[in-house]
Amino acid sequence: MADELTPETPEETEEPIKQRKNGLYPGVSDELAENMKTGWADTELHDLEPIPQAAETAARRARLSARFPGERLVIPAGNLKTRSNDTDYPFRASVEYAYLTGNQTEDGVLVMEPTADGHQSTIYLRPRSNRENGEFWLDGHGELWVGRRHSLTEAEKLYGIPASDVRELPGALREATGPVRVVRGHDAGIEEALTDKVTAERDEELRVFLSEMRLVKDDFEIGELQKAVDSTVRGFEDVVKVLDKAQATSERYIEGTFFLRARVEGNDVGYGSICAAGPHATTLHWVRNDGPVRAGDLLLLDAGVETHTYYTADVTRTLPISGRYTELQKKIYDAVYDAQEAGIAAVKPGAKYRDFHDAAQRVLAERLVEWGLVEGPVERVLELGLQRRWTLHGTGHMLGMDVHDCAAARTETYVDGTLEPGMVLTVEPGLYFQADDLTVPEEYRGIGIRIEDDILVTEDGNRNLSAALPRRSDEVEAWMASLKG
Repeated sequence: MADELTPETPEETEEPIKQRKNGLYPGVSDELAENMKTGWADTELHDLEPIPQAAETAARRARLSARFPGERLVIPAGNLKTRSNDTDYPFRASVEYAYLTGNQTEDGVLVMEPTADGHQSTIYLRPRSNRENGEFWLDGHGELWVGRRHSLTEAEKLYGIPASDVRELPGALREATGPVRVVRGHDAGIEEALTDKVTAERDEELRVFLSEMRLVKDDFEIGELQKAVDSTVRGFEDVVKVLDKAQATSERYIEGTFFLRARVEGNDVGYGSICAAGPHATTLHWVRNDGPVRAGDLLLLDAGVETHTYYTADVTRTLPISGRYTELQKKIYDAVYDAQEAGIAAVKPGAKYRDFHDAAQRVLAERLVEWGLVEGPVERVLELGLQRRWTLHGTGHMLGMDVHDCAAARTETYVDGTLEPGMVLTVEPGLYFQADDLTVPEEYRGIGIRIEDDILVTEDGNRNLSAALPRRSDEVEAWMASLKG
């Protein structure tokens, strides 16, 4: 059995106060230092309730414990990343850490210590800023600079996990014995402390298992994904209402409009919004969003709101900027719609994961043959993958706390696996005719169309979480007219 972690003493973890090199105050007088130590009200929060998902995070830790008995498990949140000089990117905790704790603060680490009947979890966090040594007002990450953080006692109440000072953890890990695994790539200091105790193969097994745990969502997660989708629908409505302003400026107006909804109702956007007008719609991940928005062209908007608990929507609509599709645009749009309908119909429990992709690709291949863009028969086209010149990407992916969720899962449990109730995936076929594609008629060139919805596998089929956003071409036109009117 692995030994208990032995914390360092506070003196061993004391860190020097960081001050800006060219600050206007060269030092602190003894009188000011003493003055700043006193006269502060007690702000401890005593009536905190556990976070809404506390029961779910506890159940997830229990499942993880059962998979790795007798082993110490270390799951870091990660650290702030420098944007430039002394400014940082907004922090987002690692998915593994947030999934198991519900906590989202930088430098946090979940440690699960093996016991005779499972594991004892401890969440290691930075405590409140020290007022005795001046850290709270002199350090750039002190609370007077970046805001109050929860005390360790408050954290225990919120997350239902005993909390300790994270500054003690690296030294304790260096001295620890027994088998240990860590989720890599988030905290270099924690990994360094464990460098002689872990192996890449064993750590990868931990990462893969945590990814596969998220394949089937619990009720809390499904509720959060619905919230994300509902906010995303409102964000799409916001964009349609300001298309005239986007035409006067650029795709950036669309990006900014959707971002406002994401920040007001959620944590952020779940990924870089794709606001692709005209031929930019043929670039799958067009996130520069700096091009013109012109009447007569199409706008491919692929965007999703991320909730405060990190669950993201991922929805795409291809909209006629002028409000009505041209005859050719409608023909191509309707083909993609029919392909998506076939794909969604194939999403059901017991179906192979690949079935929805194959169903959608078949419809698109049939249309490409029908239009004379590729030589049939359809079976030959599919066997050789010839349709991929214009369909390009897979028809969907798992969705959750990552927009491409569960990415580390084994192939046999993901793309070669079977759909189960509680899985959430996107269905998003598309057709993309590049502006320089000489194999298609000139009028096709520069048209890109994708339709994407977020689909929950249910006990008896599926539910379209984003069904509130119109999909059929005539419904899209009527919806846009009602919003502009």
